This record gives sequence, structure tokens and C-alpha cells, in this order.
Amino acid sequence: MDHCFSEELFLKNKTGSYLYHTYAETLPIVDYHCHLAVQEIYENKEFEDIGEMWLAHDHYKWRAMRTFGIDEYYVTGGASYYEKYMKFAEILPRLMGNPLYIWCALELKRYFDIDEPLSLDNARDIYKRTKDFIRENHMTPRWCMERSHVELVSTTEDPVDTLEYHFKLREEGCTGPKIITAFRPDKAFYCENPVFPEYQKQLSGAAGLEIHGFTDMIAALEKRLSFFRDFGTTVSDDGIEDFTWEEYTVSQVEEVYRKAAKGEALTRKEQNRFKSAFMVEMGKLYNKYGFVMQLHIGTYQDANHRKVREIGRSTGFDCTDDSTAIQSVGALLNRLTELGELPKTILYPLDPSKLETFAVLAAGFCDGSFRGKVQLGAPWWFNDQPYGIERQFHAAGNLYAVSLSVGMLTDSRSFLSYPRHELYRRGLCSYLGELVERGEYFSDEKYLKEVIEDVCYRNVKRFFGWDKQQGNAALE
Repeated sequence: MDHCFSEELFLKNKTGSYLYHTYAETLPIVDYHCHLAVQEIYENKEFEDIGEMWLAHDHYKWRAMRTFGIDEYYVTGGASYYEKYMKFAEILPRLMGNPLYIWCALELKRYFDIDEPLSLDNARDIYKRTKDFIRENHMTPRWCMERSHVELVSTTEDPVDTLEYHFKLREEGCTGPKIITAFRPDKAFYCENPVFPEYQKQLSGAAGLEIHGFTDMIAALEKRLSFFRDFGTTVSDDGIEDFTWEEYTVSQVEEVYRKAAKGEALTRKEQNRFKSAFMVEMGKLYNKYGFVMQLHIGTYQDANHRKVREIGRSTGFDCTDDSTAIQSVGALLNRLTELGELPKTILYPLDPSKLETFAVLAAGFCDGSFRGKVQLGAPWWFNDQPYGIERQFHAAGNLYAVSLSVGMLTDSRSFLSYPRHELYRRGLCSYLGELVERGEYFSDEKYLKEVIEDVCYRNVKRFFGWDKQQGNAALE
């Protein structure tokens, strides 16, 4: 066995290998959706060690460690990053088939020039080598982005956020990737949450408007959306975990808001009315201000209530859910279409069994205003591994043109996550190579080149309007 990283990883045919190494490998990265902490980008502190870089924020690794029975002390507890790293190194050789194995291999190779697999046998040696490398190269968040040829990053912030560190980065005039943000109004969407009443006060203060009802809340959100647009972003992001369309009247929605603002219990029908009205109004605002509407669909948050109470949210206890019906999302898109207010939209179904149905739904709402106006998003969250990427190409390619896709994102809190773009590009080129070698595609090579460059780089800039903002960049 060859115990080192192979540059032919996931390139399953000669044509795919040629396409990847010729056209895709060196393209810049546009990471249009992630959860990086902007404060960390601004402060740009040198990392402590590989333990911090891998285990400070990564709920994928935390969940894997728990499955092996590792005590929480070494996962999110008080153990040092070195101790956590050693516990993770112990299980990594046993994660064959899990994306963590290949992600870690890629991260060691791309950031530290280490091409041997990590195990408990060499963990101390690799720890020392990576720690020395961090010190010698002064590895910081921006260093990682520049190393990966990242051109633009869009983080995610709440409407009440002042964007303090975004402005500080801009005032600093730092070189390197452009950092923007996405508008994520989930706390206003989930009217049943206990934090909803307090959040209304925060939103009122941020917008400088008194909020007495649903209409006032939407007006406050519009002020904040305008603030984000003035900063230069065109990205919105809505998490609709279990969205069910429900017809509503204005008076009904105002009554639901009144109850929610007092912290009163809401029926499921009341919640659905509120959320349906909310998404229609936000869709109208996104269209008005030129935002892309991203809908993340089908998550089952915080399944293990006891552990979430002990450790906190977004710590590895979320799951995939299938409760959001295609017809509910279709009803939302249809209502906005009837109003002439449908913005450019990306649909991210978390349930892999619904990839094809959402691809068909997206195609049904495209029109002559923009190529791929409504489209199936990148394989997201539990699907963003090599097999999920390959599955999506095969499942949706015959229903929605792969060539129109805006490509991959990281959806990550880690500054080492950019090799996920590499895996996506390898999967894309292997898929295209497979079609060529089976005789299913025999157009000129120049079209393959254009498609690869579009999917991996150009489409996303056109879709979000960044090609106009940034002027002549690579390939433009």
C-alpha cells in the first residue's frame, strides 16, 4: 500500500484528471456562504497549534469523537488543544469513508506540506512539525485564505449586528480576500422561540423604529437590510427547518405577532401562518434590494436536548429532517412569482432523497430574467462530502443543468476548510470525464473548459452581482 496522499484523489478517469489539472485546480475560490468569525479575521492572530485549528469550532469532529466514546472533557471540555488533538488522532485511522479522514489529509497536505496519514503512531511528530510550521510562517486566518487563493468570503450575521469588524477590516484597507456578509433573519422568523420577545427589542433598537406589530417588524428588517446593502452585500440566508405553507390574512398574522411578542404559546397553524407571511415579505425585500435568497431546508436542530442544555447549540447534535414538503416551498415561490417579486433563489435541501425533486422545483420557477434564476444549491452540511457531491451530480444533472450551478461553499467555521472546494472540483471533473468516456458528451473541449470555469468561479460572481463590483478579476 502507498501510505501517502495522492494527487489523483477522486479523479476516477483519465479525462477527469486532465480536466481537473488543466482547468479547475488553480481557479480562485469564492466562498459565498460560511460561518467564520469576522473578529478572528480582523484580529488575525497566529494560531496556537493544529489542535486549535482543528478542534476549536468543528462540530463534525466533535460528533465523531463522541461516537468513539471519548469523554466530553476532550471534545468541548477543559482539556488542552494538544490533549484534544491526541484523542482525535487516535480515532482518525478508523474513520475510513468518513469525510473527516480525507478533509484532514487534505488540510495537512495543503497547509503543512505533510502527505502522510495521521495516526497515534506519528501524532506527536506531526504535532511538532505543524507547530513549528505555524511559528515559522506566522499562520493566521488571513494566511490560510491567501494560501488557498480565496478571492471573496461571505460570513453570516444577524440583522441587528453592527458589522463592527467588517467595517474595521474595510477601514484597515487590508489586502487579500474581500470579506462581506450575509443577512440571516432567523431570530425574527422563529416566532415560537422563547428569545423572540427580547429579540424584537434588539431589532427595534438596531433599526431605530418602534415595533408594535408584524408590519413594523418587517419595516425594521427592511432598514437593516438596507444597511447591509449599503455595506455592499447581496447575500441573504434563511434557515427554514420545518417550513409548512399556510394561507393567511394580514389580521391573522398581526394577531400571531402580538401573542409571540408576549411570549404566549402558539399553535402549529399560527406558527405556519407567521412564517409563510414572513418569507413572502422577506422575499419581496430581497427582490427590491437585489439580494439572492438562500433557503436552507430540512434541519432537525438540537435533537439531543440534554446535551444541548449542557454544552450549547451548534455543537454536533443537529440532524437531517424530511418534514418540509416540496409543495410548501413551491407555494412560497409561487406566491412571490404571482406578485412579480421572486428574487434569484438557491434551494439547499438537507435531505439527500429530495435532491431530484427540488431540482425539478427550481427549474419550474426559472424565467427569462437571469440564467438559473432559481437553482439547486451546493451539497450542503451532511452532503458536502465526496460521495454526497457525486450523488448530487448524478441525481440532479438530468433535471437541472449542472453548468448553471454557482458551485461550492464551505458552510464552515474553520479557516482550514477550503479544500472542500477542491473536492467539489475533483468531483465535477470526474463526473464530466465519465460522461465523455462513456460517449454521452462529445462537444468541443472548449465547452468543458467554459463549464468548469463557470461552475467553479464565474457563475457565483455573476449570480450575486460581484463581477460588476470587483471589475476585472481572474477570468473576467
